[in-house]
Amino acid sequence: MQQWQIPAFGIDSLILANRNSISPASLHANEVLVRIHAISLNFRDLMVVEGKYNPRLALPRIPCSDGVGEVVAVGADVQQWKTGDRVAGCFWQNWEDGAPSAAHSKGALGGDIDGVLATEIVLRETGLVRIPDHLNYEEAATLPCAALTAWNALFTATSVKPGDTVLIQGTGGVSIFALQFAKLAGAKVLGISSSDEKLERARTLGLDAGLNYRTSPDWEKWAMEQTAGAGVNLVVEVGGAGTLPRSIRAICHGGVIAQIGVLTGAAEVLDVRPILTKQARIHGVYVGSRAQFIAMNKAISLSGLKPVIDQVFPFTEFPLALRRMESGAHFGKIVISAN
Repeated sequence: MQQWQIPAFGIDSLILANRNSISPASLHANEVLVRIHAISLNFRDLMVVEGKYNPRLALPRIPCSDGVGEVVAVGADVQQWKTGDRVAGCFWQNWEDGAPSAAHSKGALGGDIDGVLATEIVLRETGLVRIPDHLNYEEAATLPCAALTAWNALFTATSVKPGDTVLIQGTGGVSIFALQFAKLAGAKVLGISSSDEKLERARTLGLDAGLNYRTSPDWEKWAMEQTAGAGVNLVVEVGGAGTLPRSIRAICHGGVIAQIGVLTGAAEVLDVRPILTKQARIHGVYVGSRAQFIAMNKAISLSGLKPVIDQVFPFTEFPLALRRMESGAHFGKIVISAN
C-alpha cells in the first residue's frame, strides 16, 4: 500500500511512502478495512500541510479527511458493512448524532488522527456512511466536508425555504454545494467572486446574480439592491474576519450568517450594532455529524445531484493538487484518484 505523509510542515516536505498491506486478521472487532479509490481536498488540508492549521500537530501525519472506497474486510462484530460496500469516511469519527460537544470535536481525520490519503485505511464501522449509488468514487469523495458543511449551513444554521435569498462567497467546494442545495430548496442565490468567468460558470448551475468583488468591493450594498433593500436571508460566510462586517450589513432583519471559513484576515473593526438592530444570528458550522451526513446523502440520491469537480489528479501528484488549491484557480472540488 501507499500513503502520503507529513514528516515536516510544507508542501515540499511531503513523502509518498510504501507500507505493507493491512492484514484483515489485524482488524479489531468493530473495525473496517477500506480500499480507498478517491480523495477530495479542502482548504483545511493545505493549512494542515503548511503547519498553519495546528502548528503543534504531532508528526508524521497522514493528511486529508475526505476519502471514499470499497470495503475489503470487516471485524468480527461489524454489522453495518460487508465486503464490496461503497463507503465514505466521516470527518468527525466521534460524532455520530446529536448536538456538537467537546467530545464530538475530537478524532478529526487528517488532524487529530491520521487521514485518508492512503490506498488502504482502517476505520470503526460507525465512522463510515454509504455513498449515493448514482455517484462514482471521484464524485462521492467531494461529500464528507464541503457538501455536509454547505448542507448544515442551509438546513441546520437555518432552514432555507422557497423564496429565500442566499448569498455565497466565491466558487470553492462549500460555496458551489451551497448554490446547488439552495436551488433544490427553491431559493434565490446571489454570488460574489473575483472572477467574471467563474461567475458565468456558476450561472449555469442556477446562480441568479453575480458580482465581481474586486471591481465592485461594496458587495453588501449590491446585495441590498438585489433584495429591494430587505437584505439576504442567509450568507454562507467562508471569508472570515475580513468579510464578516460586510456579511452582517448584507443580511435582512432576523437573517443568519453561517460562519464557515477563515480565508481572510481582519479588514476592519467589527461593529456589533447591526447584529443587535437586525436581531441577526451568527451560527458556526464545522462540518457535521454522521446522522446529518446520512440525511444529506438521502437528499442527494433523491435529487440526483451531481457534485462539481474542478480537476482530478493522480495519487502520486498530491503536491500538485495542493498547489492548485493554493492558487485559488479552482471551481468546485479538487479530487485525487487512488485507482
